[in-house]
Amino acid sequence: MSKGLSKTINHDLSKLFNELWDADVNRFVPGKDYTIALQGKAGFVQPGNSDAARDGASEPLFRNVNEERLRNTKTYAAFVSLLDNYETSTGVAEVVTPEETAENNCFLDAILETKVMKIVHQYLVNKNLSKSNLQDFKSQLYTIWFQLYTRAEGKGPDSCGFEHVFVGETKQGQDILGLHNWVQFYLQEKHNHIDYKGYVARKKKSRPDEDDQVLTLQFSWKGLVKPMGGSFIGVSPEFEFALYTIVFLQSGEHCTREKVRIEEYDIQIVVYRHGQHIGTAYPVLLSSNNKDLY
Repeated sequence: MSKGLSKTINHDLSKLFNELWDADVNRFVPGKDYTIALQGKAGFVQPGNSDAARDGASEPLFRNVNEERLRNTKTYAAFVSLLDNYETSTGVAEVVTPEETAENNCFLDAILETKVMKIVHQYLVNKNLSKSNLQDFKSQLYTIWFQLYTRAEGKGPDSCGFEHVFVGETKQGQDILGLHNWVQFYLQEKHNHIDYKGYVARKKKSRPDEDDQVLTLQFSWKGLVKPMGGSFIGVSPEFEFALYTIVFLQSGEHCTREKVRIEEYDIQIVVYRHGQHIGTAYPVLLSSNNKDLY
């Protein structure tokens, strides 16, 4: 897929991604495993100082999340242990301890046991994009997601795909980069580090639904505002890893945008490449229930 917005849905990827959606037994169910409060619509704001953002939501986004399930589900527990391993300011070199490397490997081992990642592995082997040996595949995932690279001029490698997409970074105290994961959003919000400002509505639809599992949000974090950030809500870490890894490996472009239909959602999966690593990856919700398409 070339740069720019594809107008046609990639049916092959849609079929695969729906198979992964159905296989994602660790996905949290809205109204059962978590509830959210969308509240008001976010206003237009430039990236930067959060004081400039009008707050369309006086309450947090997440009313509750089943933390017992988070703790007791292997992939979530391993995922959460990674979230405090990073220096979130770009330009400040990361120091990876042996313990953190072990946690990265523990997380990869956990997700590779899931049906979601087994389907992904077989798919990539069939496409000659990955080797059939599980350790080779794990090493490939480690390189794509956890190997450090330099994002900003500074003292050395300061970023990796996992940190950017799932943890979030700040750039020169001016911009929020990444932070597209709902578990990190919930935990940061719970500790009063994130202030949810409201939802960003799509064209032709005034308001998302509170059981929508793809949302576009505005929020502040570390004194900075992110005007618009796309996130899956409730999906497992392995599901997000699966989608972004597949799109990354199928394209050599700097930026790839694949339009897919997953369940009732028409989504653009956006993946930026940073050499052999993921630069960023996130979903853009185009429509749901296909109401906007007719």
